[in-house]
Amino acid sequence: MTDTTPPVDKTALRDAASVIVLRREAGDAPRVLMGQRGAGAAFMPSKYVFPGGALDADDWDVPLAQPLPQPDAARLEEDAPHGIAAALAAAALRELWEETGLVLGQRAGWPGAVPSDWQGFADLGFAPSAADLRFVFRAITPPGRPRRFDARFFLIDAGAIHGDLDDFSRACDELSHLHWVPLAEARALNLPFITEVVLAEIAALITTEHARGAPHSVPFFDNRGPRSEFRRIGL
Repeated sequence: MTDTTPPVDKTALRDAASVIVLRREAGDAPRVLMGQRGAGAAFMPSKYVFPGGALDADDWDVPLAQPLPQPDAARLEEDAPHGIAAALAAAALRELWEETGLVLGQRAGWPGAVPSDWQGFADLGFAPSAADLRFVFRAITPPGRPRRFDARFFLIDAGAIHGDLDDFSRACDELSHLHWVPLAEARALNLPFITEVVLAEIAALITTEHARGAPHSVPFFDNRGPRSEFRRIGL
């Protein structure tokens, strides 16, 4: 019997969320959590990246114990479907959990059945909370790449995470060499170009009074059209 299912277009633009976890402790320079993608990965092989990944259909239905702050949610939905802000927040928290084993949530029960991706998270007594996420960057992969994403980057202060920040024992094997990298040294790693740009933005952001709140505007590398454009999302 002939399979008439149309092939999946792997170059189609997919929504995605990435998480920058910033660790600041007395006496230490700021550090960010990074891991290395596998050498055989189709997208960014061997590169050091932040935890993150594509938005799943189930992310739209994840109940958040606390929503995103209103300015962040509004900016995320400026030119996107209503409800995508909460879905992207859920994706960010899910990817953080899956790829690092770290918990950003609130002690609470789940209202209804727990999705399989979240079972281990729920077993620890937590429900995901987006209250400590800050939307700080958006970038669309240029045309011609093997995978294309409309990625939103979220900043999290590591102090909001529950448990041992150095315990990655619950992480899946998607990222290797998970470790806290001094922010000033991170750009010396084998990084994608956009990760270098985001790191520079974070370094500038944390020197301002807006480091723990929403920035005045959010940088956006927009590659939807024939030309790459840099603009800022602001309200």
